Amino acid sequence: MEHRAVDQLQGIAKVSAEPLLLSTRRARLERWAEILERDPGRLFATLPEVELVPWPRRGTLRSDNSPLTLAYADSLLRASGLTGDTYGEGRRFFGLREGQVHRLLCSCVNGRQIRADLTARRLRGIADYRMERWAVGLAAGAASVPGLMFLFG
Repeated sequence: MEHRAVDQLQGIAKVSAEPLLLSTRRARLERWAEILERDPGRLFATLPEVELVPWPRRGTLRSDNSPLTLAYADSLLRASGLTGDTYGEGRRFFGLREGQVHRLLCSCVNGRQIRADLTARRLRGIADYRMERWAVGLAAGAASVPGLMFLFG
């Protein structure tokens, strides 16, 4: 292997100082939390009554100035694959379960507006959540609790 200085490589290849794309769910959630924490007191619009919207239309829900709008404005998240600021795209890109995205963005949980710092704390909690804990609880009989799968599904 031949080693060369960056200035020598520029004539041979495109050399860029761009950050690496966010390839893991955790990295994407952490990035979203970081950009929310830049202005912790900022208020964002929630999505109105998500649970009342029929499933076929739910994925297209969006609000101007929602936490997803801020995420979509971030060039690193877009370069990593975020293609819009809708409920469905947020769920897909950030790997959120229905209950998680509902608790993050719906007006029935948060009121008409939600603060950036609260949303960031919730995102970090989701990012820190260990799937193994859930699996152990499920194996221990949590599946027999009525309605539990709705919360985690």
